[in-house]
Amino acid sequence: METIKIKNVKSAIKRPGDQKATLIALGFRKLNQTVEKEATPQILGMIKKVQHLIKVVE
Repeated sequence: METIKIKNVKSAIKRPGDQKATLIALGFRKLNQTVEKEATPQILGMIKKVQHLIKVVE
């Protein structure tokens, strides 16, 4: 499968609990952290849910 790199660029403070849980499920623990995930439909759905907090790095 294809892998994608995702960077957390905005804080999850004052965000709904489901968005915080999605960031944790993606593997983010700190701001400006970059993680690499496989591009499965589940991961792409989670990325779409918190797209205003993250950035996809090419």
